[in-house]
Amino acid sequence: MKSRAQAQSDGAIVVRFEAVTKRFDNVVAVSGVSLDVCRGEFVTLLGPSGCGKTTVLNLAAGFLAPDSGSISIAGKKVNDVPTYRRGIGMMFQNYALFPHMSVADNVAYGLRTRHVPKPERQKRVAEALALVKLEGMEDRRPRQLSGGQQQRVALARALVISPAVLLLDEPFSALDKGLRASMQVELREIQRHLGLTTVFVTHDQSEALSMSDRVAVMREGRIRQVGTPVDVYRTPVEPFVASFVGDSNRLRGSLVSIGADGAVVAVGATLVGVPGTGLTGLETGAPVDVFIRPEQLRIVAPNDSNAITGKVVAQVYQGGHVDLEIECPAATTNRLRVRSSGDQALGRWPIGAGVGVSVEAGAGVAFPAA
Repeated sequence: MKSRAQAQSDGAIVVRFEAVTKRFDNVVAVSGVSLDVCRGEFVTLLGPSGCGKTTVLNLAAGFLAPDSGSISIAGKKVNDVPTYRRGIGMMFQNYALFPHMSVADNVAYGLRTRHVPKPERQKRVAEALALVKLEGMEDRRPRQLSGGQQQRVALARALVISPAVLLLDEPFSALDKGLRASMQVELREIQRHLGLTTVFVTHDQSEALSMSDRVAVMREGRIRQVGTPVDVYRTPVEPFVASFVGDSNRLRGSLVSIGADGAVVAVGATLVGVPGTGLTGLETGAPVDVFIRPEQLRIVAPNDSNAITGKVVAQVYQGGHVDLEIECPAATTNRLRVRSSGDQALGRWPIGAGVGVSVEAGAGVAFPAA
């Protein structure tokens, strides 16, 4: 994938938000959002309910107008351009299919409103239905289709107009877990095959991490971090991102030292090495919060000299792994979650067992204590 600088230099920015703000009465729904989406890129807006991610999508689509800032698509400012002239394909959370129309007519709707001649319309509808694996269902009505099939119709309708940008508003939320996973894979394959610039909205962290080229994490109307899924998961830039994206343990600690190579934090009797970027300006001994992923912790003997001591209070079997919940009063008021692959942990560390918890070298991030 091209770097951001390369994309900007060769004109590959397809969607651009520049300091965009949107208010509803006294509520600031989106505040100073700036974001570039490159040609062919799959960018996800991720955040909790009410964070502004769907408002950003609706601003791109033209369903809402910004109060300030600029929105551009394919190099043209579109603040005052109506939706149908923006070159966007939209897939809604509830699919928004016309119940009285056949599958083929639903897919063809956007082409008819653009006055595409019938022969060309029929050809493009057939190609779109083949792309989403719905050949032979042209004459069915939406009520005759499963949820997954209805979603495919909605996707075909968005794709058939050959949009410059595909906008997706939580399209998998109504599907069961197994179907959701298969549709995620299929959508990503179609997106890559067509080279479609895509902006996707979800509150599902695993969905965002598994599908995206980049993730923009939002909170309270602002983008808190933009990066690859690995960057956002492994090197969050603030406590909210560290706690919201994936499972995380928050440990109490104090700063021992900080230098060019990183920082050392004491958590109970354990010394943990972390990046120093989030601790700049802190004095030695200052309280910090350390965020560690469950898979970055290991169970060791309770008398290990560099381990946090605790007691197993719960086991959560997840098939491919077991999550152990461990009380460690010296490190956190909450339980530590330690992830162990396989199922041996069930017998090896039963409820009530005293254990030590060690931190994987180079794991975790730290910030000044809240």
